[in-house]
Amino acid sequence: MSGYDALAEVYEWLISDVKLAPAEFAASFDDVLSLLPPNAHVLDCSCGTGQLAVGLAGLGMHVVATDASEAMVRRTAELSEEFGASVRTVRADWQELPDHFDDDTFDMVFCVGNSLHHAEGARGRVAALESMSRLLRRGGRLVLTSRTWELVRARGSRLDISDRLVRRNGRDAVVVYRWDIAPNWEDEHHIEIAIAQVDTAGSVLARSELLSSWPYRYDELEVELHRVGLQTEMSTFNPEAENYMVVASKV
Repeated sequence: MSGYDALAEVYEWLISDVKLAPAEFAASFDDVLSLLPPNAHVLDCSCGTGQLAVGLAGLGMHVVATDASEAMVRRTAELSEEFGASVRTVRADWQELPDHFDDDTFDMVFCVGNSLHHAEGARGRVAALESMSRLLRRGGRLVLTSRTWELVRARGSRLDISDRLVRRNGRDAVVVYRWDIAPNWEDEHHIEIAIAQVDTAGSVLARSELLSSWPYRYDELEVELHRVGLQTEMSTFNPEAENYMVVASKV
């Protein structure tokens, strides 16, 4: 699975304005959070820099945050300390999760931020979903968000340059995505993300990372969720929309 160590220090430039504050990030999932019992145990297994995990802890939940990137886990711990939030952080990729937690531990598992495409192909994706399913209590739910990869592939290889500056921590930056779309769905794709920060003196600091990607069709995801014992309760999938969310319960 790909890491984000090079981008970890500037990852907030990739988070939308409306989800930058932890409380607002958590609030974007109000509908599914209303399904949780009091004092729920929740896992964010693609925590990034921790906005969601910290926001969930602020709601009084017992939160664990994991990520394959050591730098991301460190930044989540720093954000937790900044907000005085109680979040346990662990560096682990999806397939390592059962090494750290008992089966049937969590009421809800989040895999958001369009993370699952970094699992290596169908086999890696099913292994990741199987790990998440194992950790859920019966009736617990997986919340997953994804790009609509059917649209991404249809647009082909390209360079996407943001048409506006993004301001974070008093600095502006331009965000650039380079998409390397492979001929076949099952082939390894690549996405290069670059963040070029511009200061008031006009100097530029650029950070970039080349990431591996294995996109998937929505229909494939549905089959794979069922295969690991998860039943789709809710889906916002629309073939013409850029992103969607799936909520699946453990049967």
